[in-house]
Amino acid sequence: MADFALGPVARSAGYRLAGYDEIGSTNVEALAAAGAGDPGGIWFAALHQTAGRGRRGRAWESTPGNLATSLLIIPDAEPNALATLGFVAGVAMQTAFARILPQGAVRIGIDGADALDGRGRVALKWPNDVLADGAKVSGILLEMAKTPDGRNAIVIGIGVNVVAAPTGLPYPATSLRELGYERSAEEVFAALADAWVEAFSLWQDGRGVSDILERWRGSAAGIGAPVAVQQDGVVRRGIFETVDSSGRLVMRDDDGARIVITAGDVHFGATASARS
Repeated sequence: MADFALGPVARSAGYRLAGYDEIGSTNVEALAAAGAGDPGGIWFAALHQTAGRGRRGRAWESTPGNLATSLLIIPDAEPNALATLGFVAGVAMQTAFARILPQGAVRIGIDGADALDGRGRVALKWPNDVLADGAKVSGILLEMAKTPDGRNAIVIGIGVNVVAAPTGLPYPATSLRELGYERSAEEVFAALADAWVEAFSLWQDGRGVSDILERWRGSAAGIGAPVAVQQDGVVRRGIFETVDSSGRLVMRDDDGARIVITAGDVHFGATASARS
């Protein structure tokens, strides 16, 4: 049985929680709550998600015992700042991992783990993944809905591979258990809920985007390394320079041209350098 609970910071900040053993999709549940007029500030968390989804309409496979969670918020922020909430979630997830996992040496791995440069096993991958030893351990999905009174409601969905990672993916994936860490979904959730409060406070309703991006860059995977970005079947290759003030990926191609990427599938390291 699920035993989800908010951490003390999240409880003090007034967040609410709905916990489930199994659910179709925590994002769908949160979007429905927004449409029904929920005031926001509520987490939906489950041990098993049967109809989860990831970016670009992909399915998000969820093994029982993994964490599927979504936060519904109704921020008082300019519309162009709302997309940067994915970076807030990434910072919160990285902070949560740092608090519940022991510090360990970085192992050289595929897909850019060598680019972490000794900063820890957990790193953030643009735009909204969390890597551990170069493999995906967590993903983030933002969706928006309108409240009955016309405000923008944001749902931040986060999946964490706690006990198992999906197989047959076009990129490496791992779980906390595979990394040697026996943690529960409930423990990960409590740490995440508390870390979210701190990161969201730094965001300051969009006024603190630069501070969030600075924190995000400090844990970013692949900066300074080869990067390949796939967009609608077209692959662009170059060197990942930075993430700009709007959260866009900035790269330099082989001819030295500066390319700004708003969305796409990103690969680092050896995967980025490989050419068909």
